[in-house]
Amino acid sequence: MLAIDRQRRILELLSSQETIRTIETAAELGVTDETVRKDFETLEKRGELLRIHGGASKLQRVREDLPFNERQAVLREEKLAIARIAAKRIQPNETIFLDASSTVLTLTECLPEIPLTILTNALNVFNALSDRPNLDLICTGGLYDPKSRSFIGLTAEKSLQRYNIHRIFFSGNGLHLERGVSESNSRQAAFKERVIQSAQDVVFLGDHSKLGQKASFFFAGVADLSCVITDRLADPEFVGQVQDCGVEVLLGT
Repeated sequence: MLAIDRQRRILELLSSQETIRTIETAAELGVTDETVRKDFETLEKRGELLRIHGGASKLQRVREDLPFNERQAVLREEKLAIARIAAKRIQPNETIFLDASSTVLTLTECLPEIPLTILTNALNVFNALSDRPNLDLICTGGLYDPKSRSFIGLTAEKSLQRYNIHRIFFSGNGLHLERGVSESNSRQAAFKERVIQSAQDVVFLGDHSKLGQKASFFFAGVADLSCVITDRLADPEFVGQVQDCGVEVLLGT
């Protein structure tokens, strides 16, 4: 079977179900798992699906505000690569803000064993770091949003006013060259906008699938960013355009 025919069949399978598995798709097509993975990568670059751990998912389904446990599994290897690069940016005794995104939660796995003050509005981040003795761990409190497992609202925003934030690591639903970073949740967008205004080093963490995308609520322009950390599948032209705006871009491998 030719590649074009395999890829057409893959899209047909995705038209009738939300996700497909690599192993099952390979059996359906009569090819190896590696061949299917390459087809997934090709289709993802064309914007026709998104790869997830062990398979692929409909593009629109991943673009929506998925439950957190589902978002955490999407593009797991890419998130780890991004997290490793981001962790190298952190210096001892800094005050770091970590948001409630799944990519930033992955960063907690890679934090260096150095003394830090960690501010977060994310319950998952707080739980992940709660046993680390070298951290001063501070949760914002505020109105709890169960879908994102995070705290938002006026109380959360005001709690940050007393801190000098050296770095914020955050993500969003998309990074658009002209409009900037966006979220599907207006209150999450408003909260992140306030934190960014208080941070010295503003670091966007986002895998390649978020580049060039837009959600409903914009909260930061490209010029507001100090650095974008993405993965090796990022579109080189888009990366170059971000760099032309004076923003550092790092690629996780």
